[in-house]
Amino acid sequence: MDNDKILDIYTRMLRIRRFEEQVGTLFAQGQLPGFVHLYIGEEAVAAGVCAALRDDDYIVSTHRGHGHVIAKGGDFNRMMAELFGKATGYCKGKGGSMHIADFQIGMLGACGIVGGGIPMAVGAGLSAKYRGTDQVSVSFFGDGASNEGSFHESLNLAAVQKLPVIFVCENNQYGEFTPMEKVTGVRDIALRAAGYGIPGVIVDGTDALAVYDAAAAAVQRARNGEGPTLIEAKTHRKGGHAEGEKAFLAGGVYRSPEELAQAQAKDPLTLMHGKMMAMQVIAPNALEELDHSITQAVVEAVTFARQSPDPKPEAIYEDGWL
Repeated sequence: MDNDKILDIYTRMLRIRRFEEQVGTLFAQGQLPGFVHLYIGEEAVAAGVCAALRDDDYIVSTHRGHGHVIAKGGDFNRMMAELFGKATGYCKGKGGSMHIADFQIGMLGACGIVGGGIPMAVGAGLSAKYRGTDQVSVSFFGDGASNEGSFHESLNLAAVQKLPVIFVCENNQYGEFTPMEKVTGVRDIALRAAGYGIPGVIVDGTDALAVYDAAAAAVQRARNGEGPTLIEAKTHRKGGHAEGEKAFLAGGVYRSPEELAQAQAKDPLTLMHGKMMAMQVIAPNALEELDHSITQAVVEAVTFARQSPDPKPEAIYEDGWL
């Protein structure tokens, strides 16, 4: 892997981290409506996978979707405006955090329903095969979604039709507040691929370069007409399921201090930074400049959102099926 690709992956991760940190601050200050689910700690998955894709490839996201949008090339201004509920947002202020979409970059949408986006990615893959392109489609979902019927039906159809779909399970060990082992009969989600005759790959979801390698191999397989792959990226979320969750959790604690310390120790951004320094990919001062420019872009996005107009009341009848 050349230095440009490594820097590209790191840049995607850093853009996600700085955006999400700002969103967390804004939510804590009561400035954002609705719920937000931050992607902090899982950046290596979205960045590694999307760096292996082309601009015309498709992705479908989840309720924890900010990272996927950014990794695919999403615009800070339009994302932040959507979180503020402004008319300049991706969904004109009507979708909010869990429903951001940008068809121009192949982001077919986030989905607030657990497992709801998986069949959408299969549909995109079927479309690519029908049209005779070599585009691929990626479905991001969590370990909890792997217990939904939509997951199994989607894998089966994609396998039978040899569709160019990559199923990426972001296994952060928890479905909301419930540990995976309490609701899932296997420890490795990737084992389920065998039931549909497709490859199942386990990768360290905190290692962006390892994720990229796994994704690149799956993408090449899909483009060659060999069908889907299930990638299980074992990762950690550094925060809770949703921001402000302690307000509605009895006791407020469901993860042990040891688990939280493990998640902190496996911070994907820190790990990637260390690798880049060891490999001398970029000078330290250039890396600081990159961080500063990204941070400034996030600040400018907040200003853009605050200065944007609210949706007009009559706009509720637009862009829908009412």
